[in-house]
Amino acid sequence: MDIGAILFDKDGTLFDFGATWEAWASSFLMRATGGDRARAAEIGHHIGFDLEHRAFARDSVVIAGTPGEITCALLPHFPDVDADAFLAMLNDEAATAPQAEAVPLIPFLDGLIRRGLTLGVMTNDSEAVALAHLGEAQVRDRFAFIAGFDSGYGAKPAPEPLLAFCKATGVTPDRAIMVGDSTHDLIAGRRAGMGTVGVLTGMAEAETLAPYADVIFPDIGHLPGWLDGSRK
Repeated sequence: MDIGAILFDKDGTLFDFGATWEAWASSFLMRATGGDRARAAEIGHHIGFDLEHRAFARDSVVIAGTPGEITCALLPHFPDVDADAFLAMLNDEAATAPQAEAVPLIPFLDGLIRRGLTLGVMTNDSEAVALAHLGEAQVRDRFAFIAGFDSGYGAKPAPEPLLAFCKATGVTPDRAIMVGDSTHDLIAGRRAGMGTVGVLTGMAEAETLAPYADVIFPDIGHLPGWLDGSRK
């Protein structure tokens, strides 16, 4: 395989999903309900989040959904709140959510760049939140392309944002790989004609990802060894 570019998902791939979004969900629900824990727990149940145990159900809309989709799921519980204001509050809380790197990102990404690879990020989160998280990790400048669901290319599992990455970097899809922790990521990769790598730092199990992945790793730290093997 002659790989020239790698496109990463953000949450559950570059960053451990649970460590970031379980804290976010708890904080956001308590903020949105004015500290009413019983109401926050009830609303959390409707989006697949157990407030008491700080855990997501595997089919939660939060896992692969866009902020717009999460807003649509939550807004019926807040009939007096404007949709745009609610989305802004959701993004504001997300931008400050704690980040746990799946592996130390600076040396990992620098190692890939030294191989001559062009890197990008495509997340179903908002672009502004993605920029905030990557900036906090001090790796924003390692990526030639950073896009969110609201960047104008659409959202995964549609292939268009992945094809936009290929166009922006000048690397054809057959020389690019999509790395992600959800079926949305991998289905998008397949539809775009890219190679697909699944990782288990999100909520999905290996058997869920297997039908759409060329290979599955515990985390992105296994990529360099796989790249070495693919070039032999």
